[in-house]
Amino acid sequence: MRGGAFGVGVGRARLAVAAIVVSAFVAGQTSAKAATDEVGMELNKLSNEAAGCQAYFVFDNQGASEYDKLKIDLVVFNSEDVFERRFAMSVAPLDAKKRTLRMFEFKKIACDKIGSFLINGVLECQQGKKTKTDCVQRLVPSSRVDVELTK
Repeated sequence: MRGGAFGVGVGRARLAVAAIVVSAFVAGQTSAKAATDEVGMELNKLSNEAAGCQAYFVFDNQGASEYDKLKIDLVVFNSEDVFERRFAMSVAPLDAKKRTLRMFEFKKIACDKIGSFLINGVLECQQGKKTKTDCVQRLVPSSRVDVELTK
């Protein structure tokens, strides 16, 4: 009964399984690529200095491409969650497969007055010669201190 109805059903089942396997492989490749495009942005340390608060950020670019330009629109909220200031942080260059520490000084703001940071957007983003438009989505914020970093 090789050519009968039972044989056709088995053939269709094999074809359906093959389609599912191929779809899962393609989806896995797409999500793996998206994961390697992510850039971790960790608020690592806050330090009071005479002029204000120094914030140390660790950027973790595990992707295969370096960022030649990356300028982040960062908003500071005070400890009462009220807007305090807005900054344009130029963090490039970020080398591929590398973690990088960047320090920024927030003048006339004491660290204990900072309640949170908001990644409000990305003003510039360039990998090599290519301008990217999805860099906000690529940033993965985290914080090692009591001050939150979100987007």
